[in-house]
Amino acid sequence: MNTVIKSPHLRQDFAASLVVFLVALPLCVGVAVASGVPAELGLVTGIVGGIVVGLMPGSSLQVSGPAAGLTVLILEAVGRFGLAALGVIVLASGLLQLLMGAFKLGRWFRAISVSVVEGMLAGIGLVIIASQLYAAAGLDAPASGIDKIAGLPDALVRAAGSTEALTSLGVGAATIAVMVLWKRMPKRVRALPGALAAVLLATLASLAFGLPVATVEVRGLLGAIQPPGADAFGGLAQPAVLGTVLAFALIASAESLFSAAAVDRMHAGPRTDYDKELMAQGAGNTVCGMLGALPMTAVIVRSSANVQAGAKTKASRVLHGVWLLLFAALLPSVLGLIPLPALAGILLHVGWKLVPFRQVVLLWSAYRGEALILVVTAVAIVGINLFEGVLIGLALSVAKTAWQASHVKLEVIDKGAGPVRALLSGNATFLRLPKILDTLEALPQDRPVELDLSGLHHVDHACRTALENWAERHSEADTEPVKVTTP
Repeated sequence: MNTVIKSPHLRQDFAASLVVFLVALPLCVGVAVASGVPAELGLVTGIVGGIVVGLMPGSSLQVSGPAAGLTVLILEAVGRFGLAALGVIVLASGLLQLLMGAFKLGRWFRAISVSVVEGMLAGIGLVIIASQLYAAAGLDAPASGIDKIAGLPDALVRAAGSTEALTSLGVGAATIAVMVLWKRMPKRVRALPGALAAVLLATLASLAFGLPVATVEVRGLLGAIQPPGADAFGGLAQPAVLGTVLAFALIASAESLFSAAAVDRMHAGPRTDYDKELMAQGAGNTVCGMLGALPMTAVIVRSSANVQAGAKTKASRVLHGVWLLLFAALLPSVLGLIPLPALAGILLHVGWKLVPFRQVVLLWSAYRGEALILVVTAVAIVGINLFEGVLIGLALSVAKTAWQASHVKLEVIDKGAGPVRALLSGNATFLRLPKILDTLEALPQDRPVELDLSGLHHVDHACRTALENWAERHSEADTEPVKVTTP
């Protein structure tokens, strides 16, 4: 902490830390509630993200904590393995991130297709929107993403016949309206973040009018912290648990490092060291796992608020963690006043912003293949689950790249007399082999053929073998042997 106290930019960092704290507070609580865990665990993750990760090297200005992008995965994990297993999963994910950082794999996350990342965020956003529509109405949501979306018409009918559900929906809708309209308020008013203002107004309205809406269940900070017991570690022997660990580690790492790249574009300070940042995230998740809290990532909403508030050093994010700790320790009962539909409204707003409508339109007009990858990834996440949806997107991205890299041109020159010339250029791989063979086999059998391969940059084994076999077959006819010019 000495480096924080001696910071020459302490005044600017102090002011920025208050802004980030006010932005982070409702999001920490909202993400925890949406993930099906006690609200205090979201604060614990925010505290660790501020104090532990904040002090570590990597990225100087981005802020870590519980992220809306992981709610889908956390909800699935808690529902499948139980809350007691969450700490072990997060702990193992953190250790895996530390290992990846130690082996300097952080920079490789930058090679992930942007379409896959946008598709991941879109899929997460759609699932968040669907699930939080139920929460806003005070209804139980189905388990799978596709069932959530398919069940919305029936949920709307049920809500229309219930005064309590309509009141709850009204609070959620009002929360969203405040957040949207807050940007038009005077600059002095906008010093208070829109999400916090919306929650405060919803809470005050709920208390003043005695609205019949559910509120956050409060356990107290110490009561919510449940370090994993020895029995919980036995679950790591299950393949399904190990798959969830891998999903947590990879998705949290990708989200954090893409956030770091975005934050670097916002300021002129030191650039992110991706391997060190990956290790910092791993350390944070390891601590969160030992406390039985939520997993963390770097969060672009908090990070951009930190930069825009004038933060200069990591002191701002450390101090924001201190303010979260003081709030959780001194004012935990305040959480019990917050209406759940207000938190649902915040997450609905976040989920909507995750769906890149404009990017899909732009990609479709210029790069339809990339747009298709984005849409398929999002649909797979909604229809199957987050991890497998991302894997499908990555597989499509690799297949598309391989197809483009195997571009080959086959030009046939036939002057009507003399030999027919077939010129191949580019990269001849098995992916283009059917088209190449169809063209060559259509050449006249009674004419000599010259096959010129000198324009090829690469010929894989399958393609070379197929070309040799075709040349042998063509030479078996009563014509001159095929003359082959090799690269």
